[in-house]
Amino acid sequence: MTIRQILQQFWGYTNFRPMQEDVVNTVLARQDSLVLMPTGGGKSICFQVPTLAMKGVCIVVTPLIALMKDQVEQLRRRGIPAAAIYSGMHYREIDTALDNCIYGNTKFLYVSPERLRTELVIERVKQMTVCLLAVDEAHCISAWGYDFRPPYLQIAEFRELIPDTPVIALTASATPDVQTDIVEKLALKAPQVFRQSFARANLSYSAVLEENKEARLLRVLQNVPGCAIVYVRSRKQTQNIAQWLVRQGISADFYHAGLTTLQRAEKQDAWIQNRTRVVVATNAFGMGIDKPDVRVVVHLDVPDSLEAYYQEAGRAGRDGQKAYAVMLYTAGDLENLTFRTEQLYQPVEMLRRVYQAIANYAAVPVGGGEFNSYDFDLSAFANTFKLPPQETHYALKQLQLEGFIQLNENYYHPSRLTIVLDNRQLYEFQVLHPRFDSFLKLLLRMYGGELFTDFITISESTLARTFLINQPEIETLLQQLHERNVVIYEKQKDKPQLTFLTPRYDAASLPINFQELARRKELAMRKVQAAILYTEHPTQCRTRLLQAYFGEKPGEACGICDNCIKKKKKAEANLSAVREQVRDYVALANGPGVSPKQLSHYFSQMDADTLAQTVKQMLAEEEIQYNKNGNLTLNLG
Repeated sequence: MTIRQILQQFWGYTNFRPMQEDVVNTVLARQDSLVLMPTGGGKSICFQVPTLAMKGVCIVVTPLIALMKDQVEQLRRRGIPAAAIYSGMHYREIDTALDNCIYGNTKFLYVSPERLRTELVIERVKQMTVCLLAVDEAHCISAWGYDFRPPYLQIAEFRELIPDTPVIALTASATPDVQTDIVEKLALKAPQVFRQSFARANLSYSAVLEENKEARLLRVLQNVPGCAIVYVRSRKQTQNIAQWLVRQGISADFYHAGLTTLQRAEKQDAWIQNRTRVVVATNAFGMGIDKPDVRVVVHLDVPDSLEAYYQEAGRAGRDGQKAYAVMLYTAGDLENLTFRTEQLYQPVEMLRRVYQAIANYAAVPVGGGEFNSYDFDLSAFANTFKLPPQETHYALKQLQLEGFIQLNENYYHPSRLTIVLDNRQLYEFQVLHPRFDSFLKLLLRMYGGELFTDFITISESTLARTFLINQPEIETLLQQLHERNVVIYEKQKDKPQLTFLTPRYDAASLPINFQELARRKELAMRKVQAAILYTEHPTQCRTRLLQAYFGEKPGEACGICDNCIKKKKKAEANLSAVREQVRDYVALANGPGVSPKQLSHYFSQMDADTLAQTVKQMLAEEEIQYNKNGNLTLNLG
């Protein structure tokens, strides 16, 4: 099949978007490439289409588990075999996914950068036919980026396993420093660089100083019909604002990472299908969601960086129709942004203290614990070790950024089950242990033979009702079968989880780069200052501000942002005033009229272009006219 046939068969599109086909052909020519394409520009197509035209599997490196799962699900819905490996999965499940990449027909394997360093992945990749290595969110490899992820630095080393495989690096927002870093750190070989303009002709940006944000938000939603996203900083805000909007007669719901998987899926689907008009969310919402008809994105808090703002605001108007990105802020918001950024960078002593407490909390010995996950309750943790909650929160974030741990509050998965024994072994077990026989038959009757080959989502409450016993007894039966190595039973998690990404260090020798920390803090503060400058700038076109920040030569003013509109209104007011002055002057000499030279001399202090434009407009509207002597007079007809 040709690439256009692939595009039509699996995506239903007859044509590529601008730049996509050039990227696809570069991949097929086995050349490295760097793709800078704004949010919603269709980056995934750039590596998914060529993969389907080649033999082998594409390994996709991405830092976001939610995005990973979403992409895999989307590919499977299109009939394209895909898999993902991430923390929290059982060893057997990972083993099966990797086997399918070697012996099956899996075309896409999504992994976090941390997984590339594991012996299991390294050994299995040696047996795979890897046709492409795609590095998504590639800005994460750069210390200049806004979400630096140290394990990305090992990708170049991993690439040595597949030296003849082309690499495509993709990001939605990268400054020139970050672009240079990506090419260098990924060891891209003479890469083709593809850049789409950061200008969005259909997107009107505005930043409004506003004390009563709720009232202004309501006016925005009343004035702009269609679906919307409202971004706030805290989970509590999502619920409060959504409930307030509902009381005002606006269809709204809230979304944040602390909801269960089922709750998030239901809320997201209701919004995508337009049953809910507005979703009020933290920045956990939106990544990987393909909804082109968002008409307005409102930020009630100033983001920490223009990279983050550009991505979030860019979720509006992907269909090319007029859309709005509105930021509402107070002077206090900008002060808090600076203070909060400073707080993010805790002293090294605090980082070591918290790391030691984590090791004690999870009972992990020095040298152990790599990729092991533990239930983690921040409040109980801070209380147990008498740690200040806020500073502890920021220290944990920093330890995560340094690549020592991973905190994930998304682990509200339903229970899952797989049978470890084969058919014959299971039969023998049932004969030897008759008290489990009827329960095992029930499991097979309800969930089928797939239990032998895959992890299946189960419901203990449904099993309890069917087996006519209570749920704790069902859980006990499953746990007993698990302990006897008959099944692997992964009970639903109801707490956040913490994963050690490296073997546990002795806290006193935790390898923290002090100079690097100081440099990162300085960089974060520069990003905050850039965000504040953008927010407060009273005159400059906002699209031009964004273009300049991302290293693109600013083009023409957009004409539709708040600053452009203010400038336009001011110009119109000036023209109106000039028009009055011209009219009054011509009226004084309405007999013989006024020659153009006299007019120019009289208004010599005025901008010549403004005067010329005003006279031209008044002539076109027949407010003034030339008499037979070539002088200007009022048209009294």
